[in-house]
Amino acid sequence: MKKTMKLTRKIQVVVDLPTAEERQAAIGKLYHWQTCCYRTANLMVSHLYAQEMMEDFFYLSEGTRVKLWDERKDPAGIFTTSRMNTIYQVASRRFKGEMPTNIISCLKGSLYSEFTKSRAAYRLGERSLPNFRKDMPFPFSREELRQFAYVSAQKAFCFRLFGIPLKTYLGRDFSDKRGLLQQLAQGELPLCTSKLQLKNKKIYWLPVFELEKTSAPLQPGVVAEASLSLAYPLVVKVGKHRLTIGTKEEFLYRRLAIQAARKRAQQGATYAKSGKGRRRKLKAVAKFKETERNYVRSRLHLYSRRLIDFCLKHQAGTLLLLEQADKIGIAQQEEFVLRNWSYDELLTLIQYKAAKVGIEVVLG
Repeated sequence: MKKTMKLTRKIQVVVDLPTAEERQAAIGKLYHWQTCCYRTANLMVSHLYAQEMMEDFFYLSEGTRVKLWDERKDPAGIFTTSRMNTIYQVASRRFKGEMPTNIISCLKGSLYSEFTKSRAAYRLGERSLPNFRKDMPFPFSREELRQFAYVSAQKAFCFRLFGIPLKTYLGRDFSDKRGLLQQLAQGELPLCTSKLQLKNKKIYWLPVFELEKTSAPLQPGVVAEASLSLAYPLVVKVGKHRLTIGTKEEFLYRRLAIQAARKRAQQGATYAKSGKGRRRKLKAVAKFKETERNYVRSRLHLYSRRLIDFCLKHQAGTLLLLEQADKIGIAQQEEFVLRNWSYDELLTLIQYKAAKVGIEVVLG
């Protein structure tokens, strides 16, 4: 079992320049890089797919070589360089000078790794190529983030990214972001390849921290048995100790109430003022959609946190989720349950929080 894990956070940042003209110029540059990034990503996966399917191009001439290898290492190879470097060369030739080459290098590594994992599914036609959008975050390595420090005068963490000064905006944040950034500024926490995203007229930094798993006093022989159901989000038992987490009324009925309000907003949107078109007419609908998403995310985080705290309290080193596969199968068959009960998302949060403290999760 790995002793470390990677943790991603979403932190808003602002351009730290004195005049509005300088700030707009820097933001425009970031937007241009993000646009080049999504075009680069689509270009790279297209070339990788074409290379992978080269053997199926039976309509080419008989003398065509199809071995995906460097011709200097293998006479039957069709490349003048390594396969991973081919997509870098393609992107570099088209976008060099328009965006930092560090972004292209980080994209090359991540996209090639993801493509390799799904190679068999692509060949069988079971999966389509990903289509990257304009607001996708662009990656950069740790070396490009410089002069990271906490500035007391601005009450913010400041740094420079590709020469552009940025500072964090945490607001009334009660999560662990401030503590993680403090450890990063003091050199106590390593930073991995991270990303920057511009969306809804805001700039978000997505740092990836490498944390050591906390060593809680756990006993591998102590097993916590948990089950997910429609009546209760979670029921967990360790020996004679039993805990019910959440209720049907707390989660399901509240979510249905938000959905009903959203439906009423949809019906009333016909008579709403259209001022700026479709977006204004559906403004209330979008608001309720975001409210439902935030409510579900908040509840599931709370339930998974209480489950892990209960396991830690009783030193349970193993968490057994009973009949989880059967529950997901039932949810997929019943439309009402599938739409309103987030089994997969809750399971993901439980596995993530359990891995952080060293608890092994077993699906029964």
